[in-house]
Amino acid sequence: QVQLVESGGGLVQPGGSLRLSCAASGSISGINIMGWYRQAPGKERELVALISRGGSTYYADFVKGRFTISRDNAKNMVYLQMNNLKPEDTAVYYCNAEESPYYGGRNYWGQGTQVTVSS
Repeated sequence: QVQLVESGGGLVQPGGSLRLSCAASGSISGINIMGWYRQAPGKERELVALISRGGSTYYADFVKGRFTISRDNAKNMVYLQMNNLKPEDTAVYYCNAEESPYYGGRNYWGQGTQVTVSS
C-alpha cells in the first residue's frame, strides 16, 4: 500500500502562485510515475502533469508554461508549482502514484487539496 498526502492548496487571486506538495509513504519502491490531476465542480477528473522516477515530464496543454512538476525521490515528495493562476484553475487537486507493472500496476490517490482562484 502507498499513502499520499497533499498540502499547499488555498485561495489565491488571479495571476498569483501556489505550490502543492505530495508526500508519499508506504510501499513506494515500486512507484514509477507520479502526477497531479484535478477535478472542478461538475466536471470529470483531468490530468494536469506527470513525472517519472527519472524526471521525464508531461503537461496538459492548458498548463504548459504556467505549471511545473518536480520530484524529490530521496524525500518521496512530488511538487506542483503553479504560476499565473486563472479562475478556471479552480479545482480539487489530487496526487496520484502509479506502480510499475512488475509490482502490480496499482494506482493510488491522495485525498485532494482545494485550489480556489478568485478575486
